[in-house]
Amino acid sequence: MKDKETPLMRQYREMKAKNPDAVMLFRMGDFFETFENDAVIASSVCGITLTKRNNGDAGEVPLAGFPHHQLDTYLPKLVRAGYRVAVCEQVEDPKQAKGIVKRDIVEVVTPGIGLYDRLLDAKRNTYVAAISVQFHKSGFMVYGVSCADISTGEFFTCEIAKKDIFHILELCLPAEIIISKSLYRELQDDISDLPFNPSITKLEDWIFEYQFAYDVLVKHFNTKNVKGFGIQDMHAGIIAAGAVLQYIQDTQKSVALQISKISVFNPSEFMTLDYATRRNLEILSSMNDQAKDGSLLAILDHTKTPMGSRLFKMWVGRPLRSLQSIEDRLSAVKSFVNSGNILQECEYILKQIGDLERLIAKVCAGRCNPRDIYALKKSLDIIPLLKELFGKIQLSPFLKSLVDQLIPLDQLTKLIEKALQEEAPAVIGNGNVFNPGYSAILDEYVEAMYSGKNWIQEYMQRERDLTGISSLKISSNGVFGYYIEISNTHKSKVPEHRYERRQTLANAERYITEELKNIEEKIVNASDKISELEQNLFLELRLQVIEFTEQIQALASVISKIDCLYSFASVSKQYKYSEPILNENNDLHIVGGRHPVVERMLHPGNSFVSNSTVFDAQQRIHIITGPNMAGKSCYLRQVGLIVLMAQIGCYVPAESAIIGIVDRIFTRVGAQDNISAGESTFLVEMQEAANILNNATEKSLLLLDEVGRGTATFDGISIAWAIAEYVHDILNSRVLFATHYHELTSLTEHLSRAVNYKVEVKEVLQSLLFTHKVIPGTSDHSFGIHVAHMAGLPPSVISRANSILSTLENSSPVYINTNAIEYDKKIQDVHLRESETQFSMFEIRDDAIRRALQDIDINSLSPLQAFEALIQLKKKL
Repeated sequence: MKDKETPLMRQYREMKAKNPDAVMLFRMGDFFETFENDAVIASSVCGITLTKRNNGDAGEVPLAGFPHHQLDTYLPKLVRAGYRVAVCEQVEDPKQAKGIVKRDIVEVVTPGIGLYDRLLDAKRNTYVAAISVQFHKSGFMVYGVSCADISTGEFFTCEIAKKDIFHILELCLPAEIIISKSLYRELQDDISDLPFNPSITKLEDWIFEYQFAYDVLVKHFNTKNVKGFGIQDMHAGIIAAGAVLQYIQDTQKSVALQISKISVFNPSEFMTLDYATRRNLEILSSMNDQAKDGSLLAILDHTKTPMGSRLFKMWVGRPLRSLQSIEDRLSAVKSFVNSGNILQECEYILKQIGDLERLIAKVCAGRCNPRDIYALKKSLDIIPLLKELFGKIQLSPFLKSLVDQLIPLDQLTKLIEKALQEEAPAVIGNGNVFNPGYSAILDEYVEAMYSGKNWIQEYMQRERDLTGISSLKISSNGVFGYYIEISNTHKSKVPEHRYERRQTLANAERYITEELKNIEEKIVNASDKISELEQNLFLELRLQVIEFTEQIQALASVISKIDCLYSFASVSKQYKYSEPILNENNDLHIVGGRHPVVERMLHPGNSFVSNSTVFDAQQRIHIITGPNMAGKSCYLRQVGLIVLMAQIGCYVPAESAIIGIVDRIFTRVGAQDNISAGESTFLVEMQEAANILNNATEKSLLLLDEVGRGTATFDGISIAWAIAEYVHDILNSRVLFATHYHELTSLTEHLSRAVNYKVEVKEVLQSLLFTHKVIPGTSDHSFGIHVAHMAGLPPSVISRANSILSTLENSSPVYINTNAIEYDKKIQDVHLRESETQFSMFEIRDDAIRRALQDIDINSLSPLQAFEALIQLKKKL
């Protein structure tokens, strides 16, 4: 079959065999083409026409293509659809090719690796992660996780226990995970349970061998060892890092110069937030549509630079646990807040700084154009202004340390300013990239291209003056090029020592000179020479800029942190937040706390009802009762978000707050069926509850809303009761426990550190008024039927519900003894009563007869009176 194919298709199949799992974009002249199944995919994903191409005697093959200059448009579409894309370029000039043009794969773009602007989100990192495993000398298996973002140069690794792997992945949300085929078999089920959907790439096991990975790292960083990075003893971490770096080099077909260092990621530095908590508190996205709008991030993010926005998202999702680090950020925010109009000036300056991280990454990867480098220069020009601005205010030690690192790169900015025109284009080769005077040779060819005709006219006039031949003229044709023509009448005046005869005509002679040929060469070849010279000069400039990579990345890091601190200060001042006080104890005192997101979403004129919260040695569990819509869930989330905001270093929406540092926030707020995995609401609820009880400590904050509601009433009460006892007696965590089970209010009678709170509800003229105030005490009613009425249920349904409620309240009272020893027996008794009266919901009963029976005092009746009473009851029937 191969013998019957065209040479082009044979070449295509050779390239395709190198990356069989990727969609191949095959450069053919001015187009990128796809063939066979790749063409079907490209046509479907990109919306381009599917056609056919002749393949010699082998028949026809499907074909779909697009102009090469639209690569930035169509390639990202394929990658976003989940495909790997191999770009096969022409690697020689078709004009000079002998036979078929040489082609090679120049890059493989994957969901985790790509430098196309339309593939990258300016406000978030795009990580590729690797997972590895190594047998530790302690006798346990240790796992390594490493992440890299080639668009910013960020690269880190860590070693953790198996149970923490997916916590790290949830923190970083990598777009792609690479893993050995053998380890994938072990972790396949866990990976499939990840709450996000990364692309999974399985590689051969030998890529995950220690010595191979170690050699990849030391070769890339050009070091003798990895001690300077603090990872020398992290064998699993080294394996994961080496695998990531090798994968990047294999796909990019080059050394990733923007990755200039590797750091250690220490999960213990940050508060642990599992996926359920991130979802329930809507930290980075809203629960409704997973969009940023409606989340805490959307409210707090006032950053002005792209790299600041990416770091801000990281800060919000990774609250700190170090008291000193938190106080450093808070003190810096205070410097901003107390500095008058500094915030407005800072905003103006920060807005002028471009994406330094991604600009230098494009430079290192050879993916930049002149406009990118000039944009880099313009951003670096702002550094002195930013530094000057901070000289006007009193800086906290932490903020001062950041400002001191704002070191202007004058040498680089002057180099770029000297080289590039201010309005440098994106495309090289038109003679308008470099400033006049930067290259004398380039200047000559640019002048030749744009002033060639003037050169010829000036040369002709000069020769007329030198020879005295006024009729001398210069013309050109396709045979001789430019030539001097002199009529026979002036033949005697021709300077034979300079003029070389080329053609004799009947009435004239044609000559050339050395100078004329030089001028002609420059004019004719100006375009090609300009393109060649500009390419070479730009490569030299790019290599000079690359030498400043680490300094630029360091500046980007500092500016990002300043931008984040500015954002904290901006929202704190605008929304009237207050500075929290943090300490190492386990108390929590919030005065006048508000929900940071809900209060911003209220209609103008409406004010948020604030609430206070106190946890101390005597109050560890708050049992909170109240009807739906009263604000229990909002209150729980509010407390969690205030704690989180304090530990990211931001002021908080409260009059004041004293917060003992929290190691983890757990939430059990609502549940959704995981039908695809065969998990019910109640199973999901119990899984989350188990996670809490198995991992919470006395420094944790637990937000439990309606635990146990996913099952039968008395099962639910039993589970909720037992959980409360376990948290109180074993964990001693800080707990907000919202419930509709009024029986749980009895917990305060035998749990010494449990207290009752309720959401205040007032009944006004047979309607409810929700005050949204959380006050001490217990709620007398659930007001469920009132809420149903507010929701618009038909009046007949509401009336019938009230009748049934009255029947149930009179026939099936629920009693739970507060004595824990008798608790089990009472629950059994309740179950018995529940089964005995189960049918009463739909039984027709005469409540008048029931009340008449209740009014009869049997002990005071004579036999005759009792008989008469029975007759009256029968008449009523």
